[in-house]
Amino acid sequence: MKTIKIIKIGGNIIDNEDALATFIKDFSTITGPKVLVHGGGKLATKLATQMNIPVKMTEGRRITDTDTLDIITMVYAGKINKNIVAQLQANQCNAIGLSGADGNTIISEKRPVKTIDYGFVGDVKKVNTEVLKVLLSNNITPVFCAITHNENGQLLNTNADTIASELAIGLSSIFNTELYYCFEKNGVLESVEDDDSVIENINTESYKALKDNHIIFEGMLPKLDNCFHAINQNVQKVCIGKSDMLLNTNNKHTTITK
Repeated sequence: MKTIKIIKIGGNIIDNEDALATFIKDFSTITGPKVLVHGGGKLATKLATQMNIPVKMTEGRRITDTDTLDIITMVYAGKINKNIVAQLQANQCNAIGLSGADGNTIISEKRPVKTIDYGFVGDVKKVNTEVLKVLLSNNITPVFCAITHNENGQLLNTNADTIASELAIGLSSIFNTELYYCFEKNGVLESVEDDDSVIENINTESYKALKDNHIIFEGMLPKLDNCFHAINQNVQKVCIGKSDMLLNTNNKHTTITK
């Protein structure tokens, strides 16, 4: 089985022109099949503010009404996605920009209303690997934005960390899959004030202890939940850290294991 890398980048790279250019240059040198997943950065919020569309957040998550969905579709699937694809082509990495609707690759359902109505937010139900297999076998790199669909014509805003995790799980039937979450820290930190306090290995048991002791909390929890979901569903390797871990495995980062 070939090994494939699924790499997710966030706002710290997307919002910084120089950081994005450096990342794309490095990403393009990675050999073998690979998939890139990106979030939306701050551009959607900036555009919404310019258009006088209220930005509604709850517990760090965006409420996606009809107007907001229009904006994030334009920004995520349009401006950001195509800019990344164009820069990859300039670095001799043949790429294709995708949402979950393209090739019917990622099917979601609208998140059910419990205590909070998140609006047009999708929870991933299925990844179709057949189209991805054709692209990857022809050395074409898929670049996914954080938009999926429900097979009934409705686009859905979907967490990019979750998309990366579900793609890694879906592709694990035909590849050895490695999942990398690239963000602004060196890894999961024991102390948020100390960038060098990287917890280099976290397993299921130590994760529980870290949560119980409130060392890991709030924003890191959904990311780590996605990591453990992946590692428990046949994904071979899951790492969190700065993007330089992709080319230099000696750089400090966090590895997730069972």
